[in-house]
Amino acid sequence: MLLAIDIGNTSIVLGLYQGKKLITHWRLFTVAERTADEYGVIVAHLVSAAGFRCDQIRAIVVSCVVPPMVSVTQELALKFFKLEPLMVSPGIKTGMPILYDSPKDVGADRIVNGIAAYEKYRGACIVVDFGTATTVDFISTKGEYVGGAIAPGLLISLEALFQRASKLPRIEIVKPKEVIGRNTIQSIQAGIFYGYVGLVDGIVQRIQKENGGQSKVIATGGLAPLVASECSTIDEVDEFLTLEGLRIIHDRNSLQEVKARAQK
Repeated sequence: MLLAIDIGNTSIVLGLYQGKKLITHWRLFTVAERTADEYGVIVAHLVSAAGFRCDQIRAIVVSCVVPPMVSVTQELALKFFKLEPLMVSPGIKTGMPILYDSPKDVGADRIVNGIAAYEKYRGACIVVDFGTATTVDFISTKGEYVGGAIAPGLLISLEALFQRASKLPRIEIVKPKEVIGRNTIQSIQAGIFYGYVGLVDGIVQRIQKENGGQSKVIATGGLAPLVASECSTIDEVDEFLTLEGLRIIHDRNSLQEVKARAQK
């Protein structure tokens, strides 16, 4: 079995694969201050609670955008699973050319998402990831990562509004019944929700226009099901797009390793 781990700034998503099938998954809060032992105990318990043993996991692949978590993840993989994790970083085989001015600056999660989307649709596509940041990335018809746009995520914007506007309360992100709020809470909910609907649709439409045609638009991330329901440009929501991309990268690197051994 393969354990795929996507470490974001807000949450950690883990998926357990049997071949190409995702058999179970979990979501944790990202707490950079936790030790490898703490995370190891949590992950090992989750695996056990799902009815599996740690020694049944034969490989671990990781995407991480939180630098302090890289060494923590490597340590827990070695200590609890006796495995060296495959970290998505410059130098590993992804099968996707990166056309960014500085390829190493692209977040691992953005590359992983692009790989999964292109593998699924085999054509130009746009990936909208509703994470801590909202990212919109374009993949060409040739399967190249071209680039994209980054905006503050919904939760960041909401927190900034609460901190900087002393009279405004913290609120829950929900889909409002109408755009015109009848009280302060409804007004904030309408501004945040429909503001991001407009942001996403506007950026996607401009990317489509700049690249001369229609591209498949896939949304992922924790808030994707909520916001994408009102976005006119989003074709599909795929909650596990990043995990699928990690599985693909693992498979490609495993195949490369097998070929290298066969040539010796």
